[in-house]
Amino acid sequence: MEDSILGTSYGLLIVLIMALVAHEPFRWAGIYIGRGIAADSQFFVWVRSVATALVAGLVTRLVLFPAGALEGVPVAIRCLALGVGIGVYFVCGKHLGAGVFSAAIFLTALQYIIL
Repeated sequence: MEDSILGTSYGLLIVLIMALVAHEPFRWAGIYIGRGIAADSQFFVWVRSVATALVAGLVTRLVLFPAGALEGVPVAIRCLALGVGIGVYFVCGKHLGAGVFSAAIFLTALQYIIL
């Protein structure tokens, strides 16, 4: 069996450089183009609404139609974890990290307690 270059630290460096080359020009272009747009403008309100809708759709898809290891977790546990995450998000002053982390911990703990 041949060794792949991606399995080495040199391969990891190549992948990292490729990711930076593909990502950073668009990031800098977005900063340059968006610097003159007011953060409370109708355009940003629309962009924020679309981004929120996309995230809500993806979370719903993950909860109702999971793939991979999440398929083995009952839908009731997934829904409870979602509820806990949303609750912690609001209790912690709309802190996204707290909501996501608490939902993940709750999901993992409940899965191992019940299953």
